[in-house]
Amino acid sequence: MRNSNRPIPTPDRPNFYGRRGSRPLKDTRRVLLDRLMPKFGIGYPDQNGVDPSSYFDDTPDQVWLEIGFGGGEHLAGQAQANPNVGIIGAEPFLDGVGSLARHIDERGLTNVRIIADDSRPLLYKLVDACFDRAFLLFPDPWPKKRHAERRFIGPKNLALLARLLKNGAEFRVASDDMQYISWTLQHMHNHPDFEWLAEGADDWRAPPEDWVKTRYEQKALRQGKKCNYLRFRRKPRNG
Repeated sequence: MRNSNRPIPTPDRPNFYGRRGSRPLKDTRRVLLDRLMPKFGIGYPDQNGVDPSSYFDDTPDQVWLEIGFGGGEHLAGQAQANPNVGIIGAEPFLDGVGSLARHIDERGLTNVRIIADDSRPLLYKLVDACFDRAFLLFPDPWPKKRHAERRFIGPKNLALLARLLKNGAEFRVASDDMQYISWTLQHMHNHPDFEWLAEGADDWRAPPEDWVKTRYEQKALRQGKKCNYLRFRRKPRNG
């Protein structure tokens, strides 16, 4: 029997699996969130056809998306290096949202917007071909076979991304879990709207030149794990 306290999933409100919080936030971090989230936070819109560039005070040259930004190190670094780009990041884990808020405050960033929850209910409401780049960096690999369908990479989410990415837009995936890398390559190969940009082994063993390391990535490297960096391009639409 379905848990009556759990919302019934719909196409634009799918089930969410994962953690949203652990221990209570420190008072200083809570105060920071209370101050910054009214400006930088994004809620789920009721209407369809939302242009994500409208969330920024000044229309950005490009809009990028990071799904599950963790501690926000990569997102903040990219925002600082690309001030004319608006970056929307989604992260349901409240500690990570608080970490990104600290980066925003310390660096004086203005070109960041935050979904403090699952990204998909917002993504389903956005207009087609609205993102110039997307990132999925070190996601939960859900290693147990019975949990594989919980991975973000899969037919439904790739169809959603394909709709949202502009022609030629880049989608970056990184992981230290080879099972997840194999899973990603299989699903991306099977999807007709994406092509893998690798031409040699260094193209997935070494990060792109503009890479910003994440906290999780640095921990994995210290432990001697090998990280893989995959880059895909959204193929041109027919017509």
